[in-house]
Amino acid sequence: LGRIAGISGILGSVIARHSPDRLWRIAFLAGLVIAPLVVRLFTTLPPVHIEASWPVILIAGVLVGIGTRLGSGCTSGHGVCGLSRLSLRSLAATVTFMAAGFAMATLIGYWL
Repeated sequence: LGRIAGISGILGSVIARHSPDRLWRIAFLAGLVIAPLVVRLFTTLPPVHIEASWPVILIAGVLVGIGTRLGSGCTSGHGVCGLSRLSLRSLAATVTFMAAGFAMATLIGYWL
C-alpha cells in the first residue's frame, strides 16, 4: 500500500478517532498481537524474565510514547522505514535515540 509502518503513528491514528483509514490500522495492530500467539501454538518460546515492576514498566511505556510524539515517529518508523527511504530527518532521529539509549544503558550499568 506504500504506507510507512511506524507503529506509534499507526496507534496514534487509531486512538485519534478521526482517521478515515482506521480499519487497516486496527488490523495491523491486531496482527502484531495475534502473530506471536499463533507462533506459540506451534513452538515453544524461550522464557522471558522482566525484572522491573509493573509501575516502572507503565512509566517507561508512557515516556516512550511521549518521546515518539516529540520525535515525530518511533524506532520502526525512523530506523527502519525512514532510513530505507534515505530520509535525513530519520537519520538524525535514529542517531539521537540510539545515542541516548547507549548513554542510558551505560549509566544504568554503571549505577547498578
